[in-house]
Amino acid sequence: DEKLGYVGKITGINIEPVTDLIEKGYIPVISTVATDKHGNTYNINGDTAAAYIAGALGAERLIMMTDIDGILRDKNDPSTLIPKVTISDIKTLCDEGVISGGMIPKVDCCVTAVNGGVKTFIIDGRIKHSILIEMLSEEGIGTMFYQKER
Repeated sequence: DEKLGYVGKITGINIEPVTDLIEKGYIPVISTVATDKHGNTYNINGDTAAAYIAGALGAERLIMMTDIDGILRDKNDPSTLIPKVTISDIKTLCDEGVISGGMIPKVDCCVTAVNGGVKTFIIDGRIKHSILIEMLSEEGIGTMFYQKER
């Protein structure tokens, strides 16, 4: 599609530069730009890249920060937060309209990460200390994605 420019699918991740920086004590900041074998440049969705990179690194967790609480059964009611979602629940939630619009690509990235063996969460980045609350509390604050019912 000429409107979109070059669009492709991630086929591999070179994690060597990332692991090299981590081993030297740096926190990598990754610009999500890629090339194909012909030298064409692609702008890669940051969430998509994060999901693939997390899987390639064998990361323990991937936290997707956004401006909502997580997956809400009613998008206008924060009290309807769904704290845990299995990958098998996602199709039903999409069919019901619970997951829709801009949340679909973010959820697709969560599925990619979970399928790569990474515990994955969507949390509200507007909440002060949201990452600490998610990481250090039993209940967390967002929606956790996982492979099978526990």
